[in-house]
Amino acid sequence: MNSDAYLYETVRLSLLEMIASGALGPGDKAPSLRRLATAMRVSLSTASQAYARLESEGVLEARPKSGFFIRGAKACLPIPDTGASPGPDPSAPPAPLNRAELIRKVLANMSRRDTLPLGVARTAENLLPLHQLNRILGQVLRDEGERVGFYGPVEGHEPLRRQIALRMMEAGAECGVADTLVTAGAMEALHIALRCVARAGDTVVIATPSYYCFLHMLENMGLRVVEVPSRPDGGVRPADIAQAVDRFRVAACVLTPNFNNPDGALMPEEAKAEVVSLLAARGVPLIEDDVYGDMHFGPERPKCCKAFDREGLVLHCSSFSKTISPGYRVGWLLPGRFMDKALEIKATINVSTATPTQMAVAEYLRSGHYHRHLKRLRPAVKAHMEAMYALVGRHFPQGTRATRPQGGSVMWLELPGQVDTVAFMNRALEHGITVAPGAIFSSQDRFGDCLRISYCIPDAPRLEAAVALLGSLAREMIA
Repeated sequence: MNSDAYLYETVRLSLLEMIASGALGPGDKAPSLRRLATAMRVSLSTASQAYARLESEGVLEARPKSGFFIRGAKACLPIPDTGASPGPDPSAPPAPLNRAELIRKVLANMSRRDTLPLGVARTAENLLPLHQLNRILGQVLRDEGERVGFYGPVEGHEPLRRQIALRMMEAGAECGVADTLVTAGAMEALHIALRCVARAGDTVVIATPSYYCFLHMLENMGLRVVEVPSRPDGGVRPADIAQAVDRFRVAACVLTPNFNNPDGALMPEEAKAEVVSLLAARGVPLIEDDVYGDMHFGPERPKCCKAFDREGLVLHCSSFSKTISPGYRVGWLLPGRFMDKALEIKATINVSTATPTQMAVAEYLRSGHYHRHLKRLRPAVKAHMEAMYALVGRHFPQGTRATRPQGGSVMWLELPGQVDTVAFMNRALEHGITVAPGAIFSSQDRFGDCLRISYCIPDAPRLEAAVALLGSLAREMIA
C-alpha cells in the first residue's frame, strides 16, 4: 500500500469515528474538504479522495454548492442469535461431513475474476505492502544468488523462524527458533497439526459456524466432528467444550479464538485460559488457528491460546496471508510436544517451504516494516468494516442481523424470513456478486438463512450499488 492510500483511509476512518461517536449525525454537514485537509495535515487531493469513497459507500451525500452531508442514520443492527437459538448439542453423537460439493461450487465461484468478491475472506490489495515486499524479494534474489534456488531446511529459514518467535511475544506466547516450523500458509499448518494428533475415523471438536475449508479438510481426512456453538459476542464457551470432550473420545479440538471466521467472535482471555486448562487436564490437543490475530481493531493484540499452554498440547497455526501477501504462502506452526512428528509430516508433503519468499518475509520483518504496516493497516480495515456495516443497515431489509467484528475481515449476517442463502448466492452471482452461504459453515443443516460477506475488498465504486442490490434480492425472496 502506498502512503497516499494509507492517508486517505485514515481520513475515512476519522470521519466514520466522528459519526459513530455522535459528533456528526444524519443530515449534519461534514467538515469542508479544505478544513479537513488542514486539520489532518493531508493534501486537498487526499481529502477529496476520501470523501469520494465515502460518497460511493453511501456514508456522505454531495449537495451542489453546499458541500457534503451525513446521509441517513447509522445502523445499529441486532447481533445474529447463532448461540441463542437451538443449535448443536455438544452431547450429540459425532457426525460425518458431507459439504464437499457445495464447498467446491462456492470456491469455483469465488475464484472468478469477473465478480465483486464479497464472499472471499481477503484483504484488499491496496492495503497490502506488495510493492515494498516485492522490492525486498528482488534484492534477496540479487544478493543470495544460487542459494535461493535450492531446498531450505525442512523446519524453515532460520532468520524467519527467529522473527516469528519474536512476533509471538506480542501474542503472549514464549517460544524459540527451535519451536517454530515454517509452512506454506496456515492451511498447511492446520493440515500438519491434524495429522500429528488424529487419523481417519477419529472425532474432533470444532466451533460452529466454522471456516468451511476446515470442514473440507476434516472431511477429506475422514474425521468425524462434534460441533459446539460459537457466539458472536464471545465465541465458544468452556463448558460446552468440557461437555463434548467428557462425553466422547476426542482426538483434538480445533478453534479460532481470535475473530473466528465467519462470525468474527473473539473469546475472552479468561475463556481461552480455561479451555487450554481443561483440555490439558484431559490430555486433548488444541489446534489453534490465529490467522486474524494481528488484525485487531482494539488498542492491544488479543492473546492466543498458546500463551496459556504449559503442557505443549496447543498446536498454534498462523500465516502472513491476511496481513502481508496471500501469494507468498508463508505461514507457521508451533507444534509443541509434536515437533518431531510435524517435521516428519512436513518432509513428506513438500520437503520445505519456498526459499525466496521465506527470505523476503524474514527481511521485511527484521527491518521493522511489519510493525509500521500493521499500525496503518488496522485502522484502514476498521474503516472498511464500518462502511460495510452502514451499507448493510441502510439497504438490507428490516430484521436483518449482523455482527460488528472487533477484528478480521468478514461479517456474518442473518436474514429475516428464513431466506435460503444458497439460492440467494446463486441469484447474486447472476448479477456478478459472490457471497458465502451459511450452510457451508457447519457439518449439520444449520445457518441456511445466514451468509458471510467480506468488508475488506479492493476499492469498488459500485460497492453501494452491489449492497443495495443484495438488499433488494433479500426483500424479494422474503416476499
